[in-house]
Amino acid sequence: MALTSSTNSNGKSAKPVSLIWGCELNNAKKTYTFKIPDEWKYEQQLALRTICLGEKAKDEFNVVEIVPPEESQDTTPVPLATLKPSVLPMATMIGIELTPPVTFRLRAGSGPVYITGQHVTLVPDLSWNEEEEEEEEEEEDKEKVAEEEEPQEESPPKPIKHAASKRGSIAKKKMEKEEENSVPSDDDTLPSKGRGGGRGRKPAVKK
Repeated sequence: MALTSSTNSNGKSAKPVSLIWGCELNNAKKTYTFKIPDEWKYEQQLALRTICLGEKAKDEFNVVEIVPPEESQDTTPVPLATLKPSVLPMATMIGIELTPPVTFRLRAGSGPVYITGQHVTLVPDLSWNEEEEEEEEEEEDKEKVAEEEEPQEESPPKPIKHAASKRGSIAKKKMEKEEENSVPSDDDTLPSKGRGGGRGRKPAVKK
């Protein structure tokens, strides 16, 4: 079993803690039950690794099997390995992960037969939650600092009337007024020189 983080049914990350486990089956003890106390709250698993014969094993077939729990509807034992010193003294177990309680039984032979594996406890990874909380706090602090440093938006300047255009209109009106005053009247017109210059004038009275 790979010792990597996993996720349980609640969606929380679980960190596996592994311990080496083993038991012996022989003539004196044909069965062995792997179980955990009821007060253990975390999920437990048993990952099998090897089943091998001891150095005192006779040259006979030794059959190891798993006995189903009493409350299980299936009462048929499941064979795990058939070992014989001259043929197959050891069998490697790959991908066999069992949930306790599990009962092993030496169905045939006198052993000794050794079963080894890893007792894995899936402990909730609390450090993962703490890291998430720290990251959230850091993000909140950064947002507050950014809001404090951000300059306040200035209100748009009020539109200023173009002074030059105003002055230009005033000057135009002034020039028009001056032109009106400068136009000569009929009485102020001077007589033109040349022929007919004296027309219209009354002759001087001789004394």
